[in-house]
Amino acid sequence: MADDWRRDTVDLLRSLVLEAEPDAVEEAKWRKASNPDGVPTFSLDGLICTLETYRDKVKATFARGASLPDPSGVFNASLDAGTRRAIDVREGDEVDREAFVALVRAAVAANRG
Repeated sequence: MADDWRRDTVDLLRSLVLEAEPDAVEEAKWRKASNPDGVPTFSLDGLICTLETYRDKVKATFARGASLPDPSGVFNASLDAGTRRAIDVREGDEVDREAFVALVRAAVAANRG
């Protein structure tokens, strides 16, 4: 991953996941030549979310996002997907930290169902 705003964004989102759920397990999955570091994937009693890096954004995809409460309206991608929802963060975007932490906690609660 380039050492730029995207790395900073992934680092911020990673810290928010761990703030919300300190017991969350991070794994790198789907390593390939174009992404040797893989995709950071967070789990606790099931998949919470993934953090994918693209040229123009960082995408936080919540595995069961469609079933999570989003009163702050932070989901802005994959809104028509049947199960998942995502947040696209572009350069200069401000992350709603409280809302993101709330989504992580809701995702873990849904996993524990």
